[in-house]
Amino acid sequence: LITCLVQVVLSALLGLGFGPVPRLGMMGIAAGLWIAFTGTAIYFLWFLRSDNSTLRLSLNSPLSKELFVDILKVGGMSSISSVLTVATILVVTRLIANFGPEALAGYGIGTRLEFLLVPITFSFGVACLPMVGMALGAKLVTRAKQVAWTGAVMSAALVGSIGWVVMVWPGLWANLFSSDPLVLASASQYFLTVGPCYGFFALGLCLYFASQGAGKLGGPILAGTFRLVLVASGGVWLSHHNGTADQMFMVIAAGMVSYGVLTALTVWKTNWAR
Repeated sequence: LITCLVQVVLSALLGLGFGPVPRLGMMGIAAGLWIAFTGTAIYFLWFLRSDNSTLRLSLNSPLSKELFVDILKVGGMSSISSVLTVATILVVTRLIANFGPEALAGYGIGTRLEFLLVPITFSFGVACLPMVGMALGAKLVTRAKQVAWTGAVMSAALVGSIGWVVMVWPGLWANLFSSDPLVLASASQYFLTVGPCYGFFALGLCLYFASQGAGKLGGPILAGTFRLVLVASGGVWLSHHNGTADQMFMVIAAGMVSYGVLTALTVWKTNWAR
């Protein structure tokens, strides 16, 4: 939390400039991010090697093939999901650009909010992950599933409620970034179409984190792949058939719903006992 706060302050200071500090623009924002997280990494390295740490980090420990395999079983699969998420955003951004700068700006305003909603879902998911792992370690499969579903429903309710708020009052967010009536109209239409689907996205994302604790990531990755294919194919079809930005927003909403529903179905059907 402290790192994130420091990063925000440094990025604002270096990006916008203040007093003797020059205005560096985007370079300053990137520098603030780098300084904050590099400093944190150095601090944690020092702390884990100090006498204050219960768990002492030794740089002389031998590398273990078994540990690499165990880590990559989850970490490797998780990286695929991250790539799918970023690829979906890149593809949608490129497709939205076909409908004009106002549509692209409206979509950009919407995605800025979505980037803030991901950490909210992450806070629930990262709490579920170790609890699921501990429950499965104790052979409490039913409890593990209960933890996953409880966290997913809570995150879906919270994030979904935010989506409904911006659907009803899009200006609460959109007016922070633009005063252009065409851009605001595009952002309002985006929130009207996609906002009610935020809960499905949070549901799927939280279950994805819980699935990490179970080591069962095939279903969530399949759901993410389906979402990418859906929005890409739908967007390309609209681009070649005189589609509108509003229709593209519907495709994006359908992608979120499909991601949440498919992830939920695969978690429900997957046997976490094995």
